[in-house]
Amino acid sequence: MTITQSLLTYLFAAGVLTITPGVDTVMVLRTATLEGPRRAAFAALGIGLGCLVWGALVALGLGALLAASEVAFTGLKWAGAAYLVWLGIGLLRKPRTGLGVADPARAAGATGAGDWLRRGLFTNLLNPKVGVFYVTLLPQFVPEGVPVAGYTFLLAVLHVGLGLLWGLALIGAAVPLGRTLQRPAVVRGMDRLTGCVFIAFGARLALARR
Repeated sequence: MTITQSLLTYLFAAGVLTITPGVDTVMVLRTATLEGPRRAAFAALGIGLGCLVWGALVALGLGALLAASEVAFTGLKWAGAAYLVWLGIGLLRKPRTGLGVADPARAAGATGAGDWLRRGLFTNLLNPKVGVFYVTLLPQFVPEGVPVAGYTFLLAVLHVGLGLLWGLALIGAAVPLGRTLQRPAVVRGMDRLTGCVFIAFGARLALARR
């Protein structure tokens, strides 16, 4: 397999992975609709940073630990599930009544751009399936005769680039919709729905097997 064949095949596989709906998609869409494009962009950036960390770990060979160690996989899996459930319960217990920019108390609290960057980052880092996916998929696209670590990390960077482009597309689609979702009841409903989805993803992650 040549480098060109490797990159084209990988971009197709990574593109399918990127547009497959998951908790990352939910987070970006919800943030763009209710918090605005800036905070949604930070959430997408946090998710991308998480992928870069996973890519670096896999490139260095540390990501193989998740594939080889049941204890490591289970520990990170439960931590990720608990984090998603915690986010979901928070949205269910204290749903918003308006957009963040219209609620100074909430805007000054834990719903700022930096907070969404951290949420995106930790949501990704605490999902061991990302690490397992990288450690099982990326090596398949490394051609013979190229530096394995550097090329593996390059593949992760390409996946992050695709993810950021997809995030921008989601934000662009959600922002016009957000202009029509100004009613408190709608905002509360969106928060509660997102909370339920996060809890469902957390439960799914907790029950996930290799």
